[in-house]
Amino acid sequence: MKDLVAKRYVKALIDGRDSSTINTISNKLNEISSAFADEKFNSIISSPEISSDAKVNLVNSLVDGIDGALSNFIKLLGEKRRLDLLPFIAKELNSQIAKMNNSYVGVVYTNQELSNDYVSSIEEQFSKKFDVKLSLSQSVCEYDGIKVDIDGLGIEISFSKDRLKSQLIDHILKAV
Repeated sequence: MKDLVAKRYVKALIDGRDSSTINTISNKLNEISSAFADEKFNSIISSPEISSDAKVNLVNSLVDGIDGALSNFIKLLGEKRRLDLLPFIAKELNSQIAKMNNSYVGVVYTNQELSNDYVSSIEEQFSKKFDVKLSLSQSVCEYDGIKVDIDGLGIEISFSKDRLKSQLIDHILKAV
């Protein structure tokens, strides 16, 4: 639900602005949203005992050189008691910037470390396939196989040893 509301706010932030202004707003919102990782900050923002003006001033004080448009935007969120949406808005704005620049970030999940050459090869192949700029990072986990997840494009491609074994067994049983 918060994601849907954040999309509307991001659309309003993007409309009528050039890419450099959007990037500046995004950087400042990312700084602000990093404060939401602190439990004390969250308790201040969600506290009904603290006035919305004090909350807005606190959020505005987190970033140096905040411009009028972003300050008014934060003030509006404070008046509507939606300051807790700022991390969602920052995430959605980053996603929209990626779409505008046609560059995406993905993750390769494996159970062992892959060489940088192999990851860059995967990156290059997917970049050609989907005609985008792609940057992949690795995540070593318990996944028995390899999985590439590109969240912005909504693409997930995987190869699992267990799945291969089960499909091989099914094929042999059908042949018999």
